[in-house]
Amino acid sequence: MSRPWLFALGIAALAAAWGWPLPAFGVPPFSLHMAQHMIVVAIAAPLLALGIAGGPLDPAVRAPAVFSPIPASMVEMVVVWAWHAPAMHHLARHSTLGLLAEQATFLLAGVALWISVVGGGEALRRARAFAGVTGLLLTFMHMTLLGALVALTPRDLYGHHGHHPLPSLADQQIGGAVMLFVSGVVYLGGALALVSDAWLRRLSRRSAVSRRA
Repeated sequence: MSRPWLFALGIAALAAAWGWPLPAFGVPPFSLHMAQHMIVVAIAAPLLALGIAGGPLDPAVRAPAVFSPIPASMVEMVVVWAWHAPAMHHLARHSTLGLLAEQATFLLAGVALWISVVGGGEALRRARAFAGVTGLLLTFMHMTLLGALVALTPRDLYGHHGHHPLPSLADQQIGGAVMLFVSGVVYLGGALALVSDAWLRRLSRRSAVSRRA
């Protein structure tokens, strides 16, 4: 699929996350807020990065040292874990500025991670394929760990932020399960895709060498 289409799909994912159906819920339940978070970082961010990668707006071409997979994964870990601290989560749920800051940092950290993995041109991606796999695996581990902690803790960490029929702890457990599942599919899947791509390229090079010999 071409870059413009991937970028457009990323914008559509953001519109889905930020436009519907959350406003209909006022202050939405935790599980829907978590779904919004995962759409932003695990669906919209990689689509936007794939739409930017290799094009004139690709920041990894101009600053490959800044957009490096492992540091980008660490930055995203700090951002995600910080906003899931109960006090910070409460701020994002009850303050417009807090919500804007949360969503903006989620998006920026997510795009930075994915552009560090897929951006910078073909030569750069090949040169740091191992770093890309490592960055996605680190993200997979910290995201699934956080999701498991939220889903399995017997404590109600966040409380209800509105009037919803689902008990608060059950709502929290569903939200943690959403994070656990989506992170596993997207980040582990992305790492496996990079490994498969590197392996296929290696086989292709060997085949080309054999034919020349």
